[in-house]
Amino acid sequence: MTVISDVKQCLASLKGVEASLSNLAERTQDNGSKRTLHETMMEVSEIVADLKKRVGELENEEYQYKGY
Repeated sequence: MTVISDVKQCLASLKGVEASLSNLAERTQDNGSKRTLHETMMEVSEIVADLKKRVGELENEEYQYKGY
């Protein structure tokens, strides 16, 4: 696997984690747990945004990775 494919695979996994955390936060009844899940989801969301930026940088640096 190439670096870009590893980064994109990681990005996809983190998006799944983000969605799962959001779903759990919506379904939980305990406000403390809901807050913790939401805060964690927001942290993962920031990481997802950073990785998306990095994918763009990799695609710009190495044209052969464009749309890989």
